[in-house]
Amino acid sequence: MRAMQLKRIAALADIPEPLQLVEVPVPAIKEDQVLMRIAACGVCHTELDEIEGRTPPAELPVIPGHEVIGYVEQIGAKVTLHKVGDRVGVGWIYTSSGSEYENLSSSFVATGRDVNGGYAEFMAVGQDYAFNIPKVFSDAEAAPLLCAGAVGYRALRIAGLQDGDSLGLAGFGGSGHLVMQLARHLYPHSEIFVFARSHAEQDFARDLGAAWAGDIEAEPPRPLRAIIDTTPAWRPVLASLRNLEPGGRLVINAIRKESGDRSIMAEIDYAEHLWMEKELKTVANVTGDDIAEFLQVAAEIPLRPTVRTYPLEQANKALQYLREGHIRGANVLLMNSKHLKNN
Repeated sequence: MRAMQLKRIAALADIPEPLQLVEVPVPAIKEDQVLMRIAACGVCHTELDEIEGRTPPAELPVIPGHEVIGYVEQIGAKVTLHKVGDRVGVGWIYTSSGSEYENLSSSFVATGRDVNGGYAEFMAVGQDYAFNIPKVFSDAEAAPLLCAGAVGYRALRIAGLQDGDSLGLAGFGGSGHLVMQLARHLYPHSEIFVFARSHAEQDFARDLGAAWAGDIEAEPPRPLRAIIDTTPAWRPVLASLRNLEPGGRLVINAIRKESGDRSIMAEIDYAEHLWMEKELKTVANVTGDDIAEFLQVAAEIPLRPTVRTYPLEQANKALQYLREGHIRGANVLLMNSKHLKNN
């Protein structure tokens, strides 16, 4: 099968094409696994963290990708949850303890980092972590739901909002544009304020119903009850803490932060950024229940992911565009290039 493989850790600024197109064997499945013929795989910022070594793979080479949509090609002898032909998806959680807090478990295994993921034509996965995909979504639309959407759903729950509370979104990429739609459905009386680095992202946020959109360090019209930060930088952390109302909560939804502007945190001021019972929480991974619950909610709305698609062999290009911020919504790789959608 064809796959885009990472063979060594590298900064994209130095090596713009870190992934190599290779031919590797179709994976064999265990008795409790299914073999997926992959149709689409989303491109997530966590792939940049893996490639550049902020959350390095357990072993190299590895096939990245953890927003995977495919069709069951084969089932193991003990599989009861799926049948051949079913459309299923796999997220960041490849396997774990199965407990309520499996996202925090030492047995957590990450798709596309600790095991081969979805930048390929086939993938094997345990039946418990392959999730049925609602028919309302195309393959390309469904892909970002498996991580950007599901982890955004977890972040929104951790934010602890009640309808009418104000919400800020720092960063407006693959996850932010889905959280915006989700929040407007779950909290119809809440205003949403977006902090984004480009005018294009700010315009996109307004198009989707933001009450206000401004620069990543701008001051919103009023302090906010909660802010979800999906950026890879530290500067928005400081700005978000400043923009919270008393008792407000900042939720950082990122696997890792890049080190480029980390020194900005030396400017933290207790009275301005932390006092008045402000809270800071982080999102750590995602559970299987998060994905299953979110997919149902997403189908009920229904969410409409904005996607730009690329053939598998252009994975490096999709990653560079993500790194440079040249996206509107989410980037998705398609294994069958005749279905490409560039909007």
